[in-house]
Amino acid sequence: MAKTKTKAISELSADELQVQLRELKQEALNLRLQKATGQLENSARILLVRRETARVMTAITAKARA
Repeated sequence: MAKTKTKAISELSADELQVQLRELKQEALNLRLQKATGQLENSARILLVRRETARVMTAITAKARA
């Protein structure tokens, strides 16, 4: 999954944001499992997924307050 621009994230609906958040959390879990078993090839991907998750969560909060 490529990095999503903040503007593109803010244009998504609340339901789409929830789906994307679920996918990112699943990917983070898979990356942690790969790291634990020594199969992780790109350790920088963990950081990118964490940041992307934060962006989506921020957008969800902003929509909830609007």
